[in-house]
Amino acid sequence: MTIPKIVILTGAGISAESGLSTFRAQNGLWEGYDVNDVATYEGYIRNPTAVHDFYNMLRRKLQNPNVKPNAAHFALAELEQKLGSEHVLIITQNVDNLHEQAGSKNIIHMHGELLKVRNEKTGQIIDYFNDVNYQQNKFIRPHIVWFGEIPLQMEQIYDALSQVDYFISIGTSGNVYPAAGFVQIANQMSAKTIELNLEPSLDQSLFQTKIYGVASKIVPNFLATLI
Repeated sequence: MTIPKIVILTGAGISAESGLSTFRAQNGLWEGYDVNDVATYEGYIRNPTAVHDFYNMLRRKLQNPNVKPNAAHFALAELEQKLGSEHVLIITQNVDNLHEQAGSKNIIHMHGELLKVRNEKTGQIIDYFNDVNYQQNKFIRPHIVWFGEIPLQMEQIYDALSQVDYFISIGTSGNVYPAAGFVQIANQMSAKTIELNLEPSLDQSLFQTKIYGVASKIVPNFLATLI
């Protein structure tokens, strides 16, 4: 039996049950903040201290002991363990490390990682778990892809999509490109496309299979059919 190639796109919806607010929902992380101030390079140039304060706050929230992977994260890790990391790739729009905590290994963080910073002078990416003090190191920026910047590892992502048998979208609104176009590429490759989400996304009509509900229930149930 041939083991299929599975590409999984995850968004904020998979982490919501783990205690991490989504950005766009009511009472979400953007509430009280202008995205142009905290999520663009121009905003960073205008007020780097305020931007670091925002990501310092998010970094502390992520490291709260109550924030843990949920059943959906663990189900994805189990899928990779059973089929092999060469057959299962997670592309995540999330900047948290919950997939890693659950045990997944083959992960692309297309929007960067909250627990890393980048040296703008050298390009070096550094694991970082504490608050960043801009006054002490003015070359360090959050390792986050801001609006107007190119997502990371796009070449590897498109290469994986060119070989995909199953494309599964979990917990994402489907309205931010380039990720919003991934299902179209998968359909062109005659892959089986599945949306697992709390509610229909803007692109729900492009998916062959659609299952709606909380991620911790529908993701393990669906993935069990693939193993």
